[in-house]
Amino acid sequence: MPPHLFPRSLLVLVGCACSALPLAAQNQSFAAAVAAEQHATVGKLLASDDFTRGLDQWKPELEKGGQVTAKDGRLEIDVPGGATIWLKAPLEGPLLIEYEATAVKATGVNDRVSDLNCFWMARDARSPADLFATPRTGAFADYDQLKCYYVGLGGNTNTTTRFRRYIGEKGNRPILPEHDLTAPEFLLKPNVAQTIQLVALDHEIAYYRDGRRIFSYHDPEPYRNGWFGFRTTWNHLVIRNLRIHSLVKASTPR
Repeated sequence: MPPHLFPRSLLVLVGCACSALPLAAQNQSFAAAVAAEQHATVGKLLASDDFTRGLDQWKPELEKGGQVTAKDGRLEIDVPGGATIWLKAPLEGPLLIEYEATAVKATGVNDRVSDLNCFWMARDARSPADLFATPRTGAFADYDQLKCYYVGLGGNTNTTTRFRRYIGEKGNRPILPEHDLTAPEFLLKPNVAQTIQLVALDHEIAYYRDGRRIFSYHDPEPYRNGWFGFRTTWNHLVIRNLRIHSLVKASTPR
């Protein structure tokens, strides 16, 4: 088995056992299973938002306007164009980012069910020390010069799910063939809450949905710190219960 792939057995067992639990309890089980699969444990809480106190922790970048609100326990992103909503504080790995997300399908003009995306460990090559020193419009091409990890879940009108390691070059969004998925099991279902987990554990980078690993990548030159942001385009998302924990690698037996 390639060195960047991990055994799934523990994760599958925990995922099946927790399927009937309340969502909060499921998320705790998911987090523990993800950490275990990465040969780590969940450490201290680094950042969180229950989305009851507005957007003080966040900086939206909107291509064509729209509405971004944080109240009543939900971050709601309802936009007609590209949008990135950045957590203002930078993060230091190793870490596990976890949140609940729903792609809304109702009667709204932006209810497209597409692009439940994210950036993590992000820095802008034009201003590495300060992500916000470089202005961006919210248009997708404005983010080419990031150095970061990215997943587009249900992109291209819910036909693709892709992982990319951005390298900070305009016009260059590298992707490996195995990181370009089109099977229905990897796409979005409307109005279904799902838990997303992002891992940055030294050289091991991973993306999970509801405790199931979708992508893993062994990075010989990992991005160890940077900013996190929700990303979408012409879409309506609801985000709940953001939690960011440190990950503590298991000690190597002597």
